[in-house]
Amino acid sequence: MSVAAEAPFVLRSDVAGVTTLTLNRGERFNPLSEEMLATLQAEFKAIALDDSVRVVVLAAAGKAFCAGHDLKQMQANSSEAYYKSLFQQCSKLMLAIQKLPQPVIARVQGLATAAGCQLVGMCDLAVASENASFAVSGVNVGLFCSTPAVALSRNVSRKQAMEMLLTGDFIDAHTAMQRGLINRVVSPEQLDACVAELAASIIAKPAVAISMGKQLFYKQLEMGVEAAYQLAGQTMACNMVDASAQEGVQAFLEKRRPDWS
Repeated sequence: MSVAAEAPFVLRSDVAGVTTLTLNRGERFNPLSEEMLATLQAEFKAIALDDSVRVVVLAAAGKAFCAGHDLKQMQANSSEAYYKSLFQQCSKLMLAIQKLPQPVIARVQGLATAAGCQLVGMCDLAVASENASFAVSGVNVGLFCSTPAVALSRNVSRKQAMEMLLTGDFIDAHTAMQRGLINRVVSPEQLDACVAELAASIIAKPAVAISMGKQLFYKQLEMGVEAAYQLAGQTMACNMVDASAQEGVQAFLEKRRPDWS
């Protein structure tokens, strides 16, 4: 067994409320194999129950963030039943990221293609190096990126999403930011500092407000405007009676810093 095969698919580190999950198949551009998907799913399931985790950073080893599904593994299991099961597994992971109580920040240091681009799109925030590039390039091998289209079309405009899906062409990090796929572009040397800055800003706020807000944000996007306002009002009312909001408002009125300890 090779060293690469023995190594964990995902590395986890926990520092001061920030959990970093690092895709650990850099020599293969971190494909979303069955094993990688299962490992990430297990990690997110555990994190969802861990109140000590305030922010999750999704990172990757090597030159690429994620090159999408493992095409060799898919080719070796060429049945419709297998493909349905695989894409179900992938969709379950993507939804787990969105349903996670904690915000997830993608740290994108290199290319993110197909399901790798989908992974970036499903994270709540994304910071990219100037070296990063993005594509939904399945169409180049005859496979329209249908599941990545779900995440892509919820981040960028329809025309821009369709152009990427129909051509398979890459866009650079600055274009990805202009189109809304990512939040910030920095030099490779500044990538970790920028991610840390975002994480610290989130951790400085009450966990209950962040969790409730994230859940509301994604639910209301799929609703009509009237239902969205009804749900938003209910969420704000529940948030307002929480002790952290009461303390925050009182601190504002008293012109002091809130004590959320």
